[in-house]
Amino acid sequence: MDLKTGTAVVNAVCPHCDAVNRIVAERASDAHCGDCGGTLFTGHPLAPSRNSIERHIARSDIPVVVDFWAPWCGPCRTMAPAFERAAQELEPNFRLLKVNTDVEQDLAQRYAIRGIPTFVILRDGNEVARVSGAMNPARFIEWVRSNG
Repeated sequence: MDLKTGTAVVNAVCPHCDAVNRIVAERASDAHCGDCGGTLFTGHPLAPSRNSIERHIARSDIPVVVDFWAPWCGPCRTMAPAFERAAQELEPNFRLLKVNTDVEQDLAQRYAIRGIPTFVILRDGNEVARVSGAMNPARFIEWVRSNG
């Protein structure tokens, strides 16, 4: 909350340059990065680097939904279109990230990923919900909204 104006403001990490931007919450869907000018919310899941992932989790006020997956995993590939659709519906209220567990093994270990796909919702850097297995888009979106 901006004390001068009484407007709700949030920090959002740019998907293009990783800059942290302070934006008006009610206008987040149209927000652009103050550093690079890129659109802050694209309606698509992000596949950021490890450092970017950490920045999104630690520095954003927006809840982060992480899809831990691997390219060889059939259920992960089945779930990919639902996760894509969820990004279109859930942004800018949630940031959706994809983490390839084959590439980011340390993150998979840190979050104790035992099976994939596993979805984790993080708020203020803390895990608030987790579910494993593929779901249809409507069920997945409902799960995110009810737990985020």
